[in-house]
Amino acid sequence: MHQPLDQGAMAQLFLDARSHNGWQDLPVPDRLLEQLYDLTKMGPTSANCSPARFVFVRTRQGKELLKPCLSSGNLEKTMSAPVTVIVAYDSRFYDRLPELFPHADARSWFTGSPEISHETAFRNSSMQAAYMLMAARSLGLDTGPMSGFDAKAVDLAFFSDTHWRSNMLINLGYGDSSKLFDRLPRLSYSKTCILT
Repeated sequence: MHQPLDQGAMAQLFLDARSHNGWQDLPVPDRLLEQLYDLTKMGPTSANCSPARFVFVRTRQGKELLKPCLSSGNLEKTMSAPVTVIVAYDSRFYDRLPELFPHADARSWFTGSPEISHETAFRNSSMQAAYMLMAARSLGLDTGPMSGFDAKAVDLAFFSDTHWRSNMLINLGYGDSSKLFDRLPRLSYSKTCILT
């Protein structure tokens, strides 16, 4: 049986962690992004389908390509973030299932229904995005996840010749705590949970 994480780890991952809106002018090394992915990929997905794909936008050219796709409220913080991750999903994720789930014909579970395939890709890439948030925090990075962007514009700018489709954005770097908003309330256990 595993032991619970200590309070310091709990604070870094959840209790003190925040969604950042401003960033220190410190680079995120490419090697750290590789470590980030190597942790993220270990989280479970349905039939190990692993549909998420990640574009680490970290150059001025990449940010300029992303800029017109952003909502006005996310523009400044995204342009100043050292890295913005486009979390996408591969709409043909099932083509990798013979490699990822070799003990059954899992590919056939998804090829017959576009609706089930889309739902699986979107749900599981969303879970993988959450794993990435926790992995980033565990590596000492701060995060700022966002859904305020034009997904069709991102897909056109970054994925026009692929089967990838955008799901969400995550800004990564070392946060500027002076630009944090006050923490908003969370719903209590009694308001959100049922025991049955």
